[in-house]
Amino acid sequence: GMDESKVSCNGERGGEHESHDAGKWQNVDFDQMGPIEERLDVDDEEIPFSSSQATEVGALQFESSHCVPHANMSNSWFLRKIRISPFRSIYVVLMKAKINVLLPFGPLAILLHYLTGKHGWVFFFSLLGIAPLAERLGYATEQLAFYTGPTAGGLLNATFGNATEMIISVYALKNGMIRVVQQSLLGSILSNMLLVLGCAFFTGGIVHYPKVQVFNKAAAVVNSGLLLMAVMGILFPAVLHFTHTEVHFGDSELSLSRFSSCVMLVAYASYLFFQLKSQPNLCSAIDDGARETTAEVCDEEEAPEITHWEAIGWLAILTLWVSILSGYLVDAIQGASDSSHIPVAFISVILLPIVGNAAEHASAIMFAMKDKLDITLGVAIGSSTQIAMFVIPFCVVVGWAMGQRMDLNFQLFETATLFIAVLVVAFMLQEGTSNYFKGLMLTLCYLIVAASFFVHVDKSTG
Repeated sequence: GMDESKVSCNGERGGEHESHDAGKWQNVDFDQMGPIEERLDVDDEEIPFSSSQATEVGALQFESSHCVPHANMSNSWFLRKIRISPFRSIYVVLMKAKINVLLPFGPLAILLHYLTGKHGWVFFFSLLGIAPLAERLGYATEQLAFYTGPTAGGLLNATFGNATEMIISVYALKNGMIRVVQQSLLGSILSNMLLVLGCAFFTGGIVHYPKVQVFNKAAAVVNSGLLLMAVMGILFPAVLHFTHTEVHFGDSELSLSRFSSCVMLVAYASYLFFQLKSQPNLCSAIDDGARETTAEVCDEEEAPEITHWEAIGWLAILTLWVSILSGYLVDAIQGASDSSHIPVAFISVILLPIVGNAAEHASAIMFAMKDKLDITLGVAIGSSTQIAMFVIPFCVVVGWAMGQRMDLNFQLFETATLFIAVLVVAFMLQEGTSNYFKGLMLTLCYLIVAASFFVHVDKSTG
């Protein structure tokens, strides 16, 4: 069974290889995949992959293409009935996932905005309404990655994986709410690193209690290095500003921020390139457990469920809907803060990121319970790296284009929080092992952060 995984990893799709492998697959692996009844429950779990996992999906695509005939058997009768009609994609995207019960809250928020004008409720409902959209965006991207292949899939995941954060940020930038942008992105990094990873480590550690869970140390260390680099980019403008050592007060930090942002974008691009080009290493890692891995992939990733035009269409629709709701969300922030007496800093840093991270949170915990910590890390740490190295610099550049003075000066309090959090996480990932105690520590750290932002009042205006 070893050669077939190598063949598929190297991407040799020669005719005789393919038919030979297909034959092997039909004979050998289906028996090991277990009866259909056991696999039925997997159908309704959609797993949003982060950019770091796109490569693995690509590497295993060849195998999954052979699973299609078996996977179809496990589809429900209803799906088979509506297979032909275009309603099928509507069913798959809008009905199948459990989180979609929250979808109606979006229109409700808009109604409330025009009928009552109570900002607190509008804010709360649009938060609820955006959460499932964020998850579905991840799903549609993942479906599209099936057709584009690993390289483009990685880039797609990089852009759409955090699309909700980016859209909310661009809206807030347009309104000149620079602090909201800075704080919500910072909060996104913090909640991914501390809360999502902490919960995942904790549940994984409890489910596999006596056993110590292991993950790939090299990938984790590269990611913590990138996070530290991002902290460096964010730290200097703040330090410059607060030590009053700038050449031109107020302008130097802005130009430094713009320069650093461009450098960080270059660093992130080269990181993606490095990640996608070092795919052979991924394959050799996959070779070790080739048989189990491919069987599992068959279980979870049947095949694309919608065509690529449908995926592109859904991406457009969902992005549009997210951007409409984001407008109402951003407008309601100040009013919600006043009516509920919660500081804007707390809303931006703690409440806003819950939206973009709800899906990531669920999938990270799920993978930790299945003892696939590498994917968990890819989701949690990969996502924070992506925001720190790509979304924040991207927002600075967009602000530059809009004429908004968005810079990397996150003020001392926020910068210090981020710096300490990254250090804590980097130390936790050092050994390449995880247990429930580490998870508990990270979650408790997040509680401290949340509490400190609850009593933090932003001195600077705008």
